[in-house]
Amino acid sequence: MERPVLKAELREGTGKGMARKLRAKGFIPAIFYGAHAQTIPLVVDPKELSLTLKTEAGGNVLIDLDIKKGDQFERKVVMVKELQYDHFQRIALHTDFYEVAMDVMVNVEIPIHLTGKPEGTKMGGILDQVRRTIEIQCLPGDIPKGIDLDVSSLKIGDSVHVKDIRLEKAKILTEANFTIATVVPPVAEEKKVEEVAAEAVEGAEVKEKEEKE
Repeated sequence: MERPVLKAELREGTGKGMARKLRAKGFIPAIFYGAHAQTIPLVVDPKELSLTLKTEAGGNVLIDLDIKKGDQFERKVVMVKELQYDHFQRIALHTDFYEVAMDVMVNVEIPIHLTGKPEGTKMGGILDQVRRTIEIQCLPGDIPKGIDLDVSSLKIGDSVHVKDIRLEKAKILTEANFTIATVVPPVAEEKKVEEVAAEAVEGAEVKEKEEKE
């Protein structure tokens, strides 16, 4: 699959004052670094960055970063390691690009999407998604955009766990027994059970008091 391309330029100067000037011109500061790479301060267009990330669903997007050096461009394969975002103005403020080698394993968090309508919800149960991501290890080219987990067979009281997920080209690092989703009893039913239990305890205490008297 063809990777999206994002252009960047070398940045001169650091600090909040320089960052404000860059944003005033429609750009944002960025950093390129890697396990075996020299750290390089950069400048990118926040709109192009946002478009690149939106084009590719999921948070683990592989990007061909073209760094302009004079009249030449040096291409690096990167992932966005950190992104500072202004949610009010809906624009990026700063980003870190981490260089990846396509033949070296990486650890990433993958989103889990539940599919299907559980049998238990048809009987009044409530689907509760306990965990929304899992950590996996794989080659950069094998990173899935997400994991679809079918929960249609779940009845009230049933759960699905990390160990129920199967991935062909990745190793799951998250604890196997962690719960992903469960179908809990209706709130009214839970309340009724709690009330009955409370009444039973209260009755036992009254009986014990009467016997002592």
